[in-house]
Amino acid sequence: MAATNSHIDQYLCIIMFDSFFKYINDYASEPLSEAEHDLVKAAFIPKKLKRRHFFLSEGDLCKYFAFIVKGAMQQYLIDNKGVTHIVHLGIENWWMGDRESWVMFSPSNYFIEAWEDCELLLITRADTLRLAKQLPAFNEMVRRMDDRNNIATQKRIASQISLTAEKRYLDFIGSHPDFLTRFPQHIIASYLGINKDTLSRVRKQATKK
Repeated sequence: MAATNSHIDQYLCIIMFDSFFKYINDYASEPLSEAEHDLVKAAFIPKKLKRRHFFLSEGDLCKYFAFIVKGAMQQYLIDNKGVTHIVHLGIENWWMGDRESWVMFSPSNYFIEAWEDCELLLITRADTLRLAKQLPAFNEMVRRMDDRNNIATQKRIASQISLTAEKRYLDFIGSHPDFLTRFPQHIIASYLGINKDTLSRVRKQATKK
């Protein structure tokens, strides 16, 4: 198996990979075999990340994509006025990374930070492509995951362009109800592209309906 974080014991590794195997099998038509389990374990690096520690900083190369087994993370950029803009949030069974940097081997424009203590499984671009060729179940998971990501990105762009703040909030809580208990109001407001006062107002309006 690839080198693991020194703070992760063998029992925790087993639990982490069991969660990930379930995730793959939920996407795949045929479940992974035991031999395929070993190939996946060899490609991923288990890692713990403490709350408020960085998985990626602006200017760094994103060498790994992270599957979140446990915890919550935020991806953001800081503009030239010092304003933080949340571009992605993730909790259990979500992926985090800067895809452009990961694919193009270019410096990242983003920070990715653990909002809670996290348990992660990390994989390189090269190992992702290799597993996709070797394992039909993994390849199917990657394809379906990419499709869902593209659809979600398209919907988010359309939402930012055409929907009111209230409708954006209602769509958000409809799609991601768990995020409301995992992230504070100012982070959700930034993700939705509105300020905290506006979010407070639309939350009160939504509660009255």
